[in-house]
Amino acid sequence: MIPGHDHLGGQLGPALAISHGMALDAPDRLVVALIGDGECETGATAAAWLGARALTGTGTHGRVLPVVLANGLRMGAPALLAGLGTDALTQHLSGLGYRVITAGPDTAQITTALAHALTGLAALEHGPSTVLVITVDKGHGAPETVGAAPIARTPRVHKTPLRDPRRNPAEFAALQHWLTGYRPAELFTADAAPAVAVRTVLDGGSGTQTTVAPPRRCLAAAHMAADRVAGAEFGAAISRTLRDLHTVYGLRVFSPDELSSNRVDPTSPADPGWVIEVLNEELCHAWAQGCHLVDRRALVLGYEAFAPITASLLTQQLITNRLAVTAGRAPGPSPVYLLTSLGWHNTISHANPSMVDVVIGLADPRVHVYLPADAPRTAAAALTFAVRKLGRAALVIASKHRMPEHPRDTLAAELRDGYAIWPHIADTPDPELVLVSAGDVAARELCRAAADLRADRPAARVRYVHVHDLSCLGAPGQRDAAIPADVFEQLFPPGVPILVATISRTAPVHALFGERGAARAVTVRGWVDPPHPMTPDELLDHSGMAAAALTRTARDLLDHATTRTDSQGVA
Repeated sequence: MIPGHDHLGGQLGPALAISHGMALDAPDRLVVALIGDGECETGATAAAWLGARALTGTGTHGRVLPVVLANGLRMGAPALLAGLGTDALTQHLSGLGYRVITAGPDTAQITTALAHALTGLAALEHGPSTVLVITVDKGHGAPETVGAAPIARTPRVHKTPLRDPRRNPAEFAALQHWLTGYRPAELFTADAAPAVAVRTVLDGGSGTQTTVAPPRRCLAAAHMAADRVAGAEFGAAISRTLRDLHTVYGLRVFSPDELSSNRVDPTSPADPGWVIEVLNEELCHAWAQGCHLVDRRALVLGYEAFAPITASLLTQQLITNRLAVTAGRAPGPSPVYLLTSLGWHNTISHANPSMVDVVIGLADPRVHVYLPADAPRTAAAALTFAVRKLGRAALVIASKHRMPEHPRDTLAAELRDGYAIWPHIADTPDPELVLVSAGDVAARELCRAAADLRADRPAARVRYVHVHDLSCLGAPGQRDAAIPADVFEQLFPPGVPILVATISRTAPVHALFGERGAARAVTVRGWVDPPHPMTPDELLDHSGMAAAALTRTARDLLDHATTRTDSQGVA
C-alpha cells in the first residue's frame, strides 16, 4: 500500500467518481484520477463526467484533476476515443463543461501541461473544471519487438508481453532493458528501500488514510435511535435517524433519484447539501466508496430491485478492503446499503431481491445482511448500528410501507447476536417446531400464522425466533456474525422441524444452514419470481408466504413430526 495512492482493483470505470467522493468536504485535498482512454467507454466513467454537476453547491470540497491516458488502445482493440482525434475529443469534453489541456508524449511537455492544469483547477462545488489528456504510447518504454513479435504500441503489451523471461534469455534481456528505463537506482536504495527523494515526497502529506476511533456503546446508541422513532412510519424514522447520524458523523447519503419515492426527506433548508441524488447507481456507490477511502461515513439508499447494478462494484470494494486489512491498515467505515421499495409491494419490473444472493454467496465474513422486523429496528440497525461499525459491510432491507411494530425488549439481543427468541409470540424449552422470520413482511405474516397455529393447536410446543442479521445463520469460522455452534444446537434442536419465512429468496437461507454441515429439517418460504404482474396479496400466496399458507405449512410439519415420532415409538 503506497501512501497517497489508491488502486481500486480490476474493474474499470469508477475511478473518476471515486475521486469525486474522496474530495468531498476536504477543501485542501487534491485527487488525481488516472483514466485510460479505453476506460472512458465504461458507463461509470461516461456518467461521471456529467455527474460532477450533481456535486455543485453541495459543500466546500477539494479539487479533482482527471488525467486521460490516451494511448489509443484498450486490451484487445483500438479505443473509441482514438477514433475522435484531438479536435473532436476536445469538443466532446468541452461540451461537458471541461477546460481541456492536451500534452505528450514528451515528458517535459507533460510536466508543463500538468502545472498548467493545476492552475485554475476549481473545487468540486463549482462543477466540471479541467481535464488533462496525455497522448502516450501503449506500453510506453516497452521493447519494440521480442523475437519476431511486435510489443510496443500493440494490444500485446496490455497484459503479459514477456511470457517466460526466467528461461528465455532474449525476454530476460528485454525485461531488464525495459525496467532499467524507469531508473530504479534513483527510486530505491541498494537494499530495495525507497530512496530519500521518494520518502520525502511520501512524507510530505498525510495521504488519504487516517485512523478512525472505534465506536463505543453501539448497542445503547442503536436502542436509543429506535426509541426516538417509536411509532413512526418508515420514511419519518429513517429521515430522523439520518439527520442524527449526519450531525454526529458527518454522514453523506447518496441515492439514485429515489428519496422522494421512498418517502425519505432528511435534509433541512439550512443544511441541504449532504444528501446527493443522481440517476445512476454506479455513481452513488463510487461516491460513497470515495468517502470510505478517506475515512468518511457514507450510505447508499435506493430500491432493492436496482441494487444489483452495483454488485460487482461492491464485490471489488470488499476485495480492496480485505487487502488493506492484510497490509496493516486500520478498519475504516463500512459500506452500507439501505434498500427499500421491496418487490412484495411493487410491480414485476421493480422486483429483484438478488443483492442478498450476491453478498451471501461471497462468503465474506464481514458482510452482514440486516432484515429488521419494523421501522424502529430498521433505524436502529441500518442507520445507527451499521453506520457506526467499522471494517464491515451491511445491507439493510426493509419495506417503506407501514408494518406492525414489535416489542423492543429483544432489540439489544437482535443487534448483538443477530437473532432473538420472541417470547411474546412463542417460546418453549422443548419445541416441536421452530418458527423463524427474517424481514418485516416475513415477521408480519409469520406472527399472524403463529397466532392462528396457537388457536388451532394450543398444546403444540413452538418456539419463535426473529433473525435480524441473516448472516448469523452461517457457520462459525466463515461468518463473523455466526451463532456459536453450541448455542445453535440449543436454538434449533436436531430433529426438530424449522419453518423459515424470509423476504429474500430461499436460496441464501438454505446456503447458510448448509454451511453448518449438518442435515436440518429446514423448510424455507421466501420470494418466488411471479410469472406475471401480481398484487401484494397475490405475491404472498404465490410464494407460500401468506399467513394462511404458513399456518398450513406449520401444521403439516407438526403432523409429520408427530407421525415420525409415533412410528419410532412403535418400532
